[in-house]
Amino acid sequence: MKLLVVEDDLDTSEGICEYFRESGYEVTPAYDGEKALKMAGKDVYDLILLDVMLPKLTGLAVLYELRKTSNVPVIMLTAIGDEYTQITSFDGMADDYVTKPFSIVLLEKRVEALLRRRRSSDMPYIWRHKDVIVNFDGYTAQGKSGAIEITPKEIKILRLLVERKGKVLSRKSILNELWGEDRPVFDRTVDSHIKNLRKKLGLDCIVTVTGVGYKLEDER
Repeated sequence: MKLLVVEDDLDTSEGICEYFRESGYEVTPAYDGEKALKMAGKDVYDLILLDVMLPKLTGLAVLYELRKTSNVPVIMLTAIGDEYTQITSFDGMADDYVTKPFSIVLLEKRVEALLRRRRSSDMPYIWRHKDVIVNFDGYTAQGKSGAIEITPKEIKILRLLVERKGKVLSRKSILNELWGEDRPVFDRTVDSHIKNLRKKLGLDCIVTVTGVGYKLEDER
C-alpha cells in the first residue's frame, strides 16, 4: 500500500514515515502543499495523510484541488481542533480527521479501516434511478435536462445509502461514517442533505423511518 505523508514538521513527518514503513507500507513524504499536489498528480496513492497547516498551499486548499479529480482516501492531521476547521475538512470531502497530538497506533488503525472499507466496496461507479444518472467517482449527476448541481457530501450520503440498500441507517451512523469520530454533533445536518437529495434528484426511493433514520428502498 502506498501512502503520501504531507507534513511540514520534519520530526513529525519522519516519525510517521518510519512507523508506517516498518508496518509494511510504501511511504513518500511531502513538505508543502504545492509539492503534495504535484506528487499526487504524478503517482497513484492508496491513502494520503494531510496536515492542515502547510507552506505554499494549506491542507484544505490541497484537499479542494484533489477532490476535483480524485477520491483517494484522505485523513487530515492538524493541531487545530476548532469546530470550523473540522467541519470545513469534512465538507471538503476529507475521509477522517485526527487532532495532534495523536497515537500513531490509533492513526494506523484509522488508515487500516479506511483501506479495508475501500477494498471491500463493490459499488458501481454509475448508479441510475429513473431518469437520473449519478457518477460516484466523478461526483456528478445528470437528469433529462442535463447536469444537476450536487455537493460532494450529498454524493457521499447517497453512495452510503446505495451501498446498504434496504437497511435503515440512523442519523448517528451516517454522521460517524462520513464525518468521523470528531464530528460536530448536528443530527439535522443529515436531514438537510437528505432533503436536498430528494429535491434535486427526485429520489422518492429514500424513505424516512420515523424515529430511526433513512433507507434506500429496493426498486419495484
